[in-house]
Amino acid sequence: MGGSSSFCGDTPHAFCGDTPPPPAQGGGRIAPDSQGPEALDPLPFSQLLERVRPRVDEALEHTWEAALRQHGGLGPAVLAPLSAARELCLRGGKRLRAALVAVGYQIAGGRADLEACLPVCCAVELLHSYFLMHDDWMDQDELRRGGPAVHAALARQFGSEHLGAAAAVLAGDYTLALATRELTRADLPPERRVHVLDRFAAMQLDVVAGQQLDVLGGVPGAAAQLDDVYRLKTGSYTVLGPLELGAALCGISAALRADLEQFAVPLGIAFQLRDDLLGAFADPAQTGKPRGSDLIAGKRTLLLQAALTDAHASQRIAAVLGKPAAAAADVDAALAAIDACGARDRVEARIAELTRRSLEMLDSGRFDAAARSLLGGVLRALLERGV
Repeated sequence: MGGSSSFCGDTPHAFCGDTPPPPAQGGGRIAPDSQGPEALDPLPFSQLLERVRPRVDEALEHTWEAALRQHGGLGPAVLAPLSAARELCLRGGKRLRAALVAVGYQIAGGRADLEACLPVCCAVELLHSYFLMHDDWMDQDELRRGGPAVHAALARQFGSEHLGAAAAVLAGDYTLALATRELTRADLPPERRVHVLDRFAAMQLDVVAGQQLDVLGGVPGAAAQLDDVYRLKTGSYTVLGPLELGAALCGISAALRADLEQFAVPLGIAFQLRDDLLGAFADPAQTGKPRGSDLIAGKRTLLLQAALTDAHASQRIAAVLGKPAAAAADVDAALAAIDACGARDRVEARIAELTRRSLEMLDSGRFDAAARSLLGGVLRALLERGV
């Protein structure tokens, strides 16, 4: 799911009501004011991601095969939504969230073979697929990961938009149930199992609340705070949640939880801001969605809010905002106006500000060298996605 954050010009702004981390205390090898994320060695996380991705893909394939054996024989009414959900889940995705579970697990002292955290890695990826199915339907997005959104595919299959939407909602619900079942397969002591399940549920609750704010934020008169949408709808299950889940497998301490939060909250918001820029300006072949999809869906993003302060950009935006049938030429004109008025640069500046906060946390001396290297690679992977 996507999100947004309130824009306050060049003045300091504490996202999500939190305070910036304390200044760096000593000997980390990055000085946040003089170096960026390019100074971090990404190899450890890159190698971990390459280990996690094929194992998660294989495990997800087995999960869906078992699901189709269990319920696919009930006929097309059940087989069609399950098949569409399976296809989306296996269609692509970098498995970054699964890899972040593995990062949290290793930071907290988990075994190098990662076997204990694999069910939780799969659960997080299934949760992500569930969110995508419901989000695409709410936003009326027809494409996802270069193919049809689940509700769009099912509407064509059933010959009815209503039946397609209903089937997509149920497909998402089924996928969430699979995610929960995966969690039960983790080999954990009872007290840790309870904590992992509680954290997984808390992540869902945050996303649902953020989604409600995001949907209502497009209604005139609604006062949803964009920073809360970013924090709850995206950051909670993209960065912080997976890291905490992985660490919880080993028994996460209060101190480590606080340190991960200070690193992950700004990074999660920055990730969604980068996603907003990609959705607006990137090649659809890169994003798997139409150029300017947030505009035609009517999403209230930081990029949009910044652009609406300019009269010319506002005029161009009005021609396409919330209009799925808008002409491609009008979308291009609106995006050009958004770029020209400086809104894109202002979002990039906010991303840099948030990145600096996460880097300061890495340089605070609270993480050992191995953890810092892994988290530095996480930061690069989430933010170095060019438009």
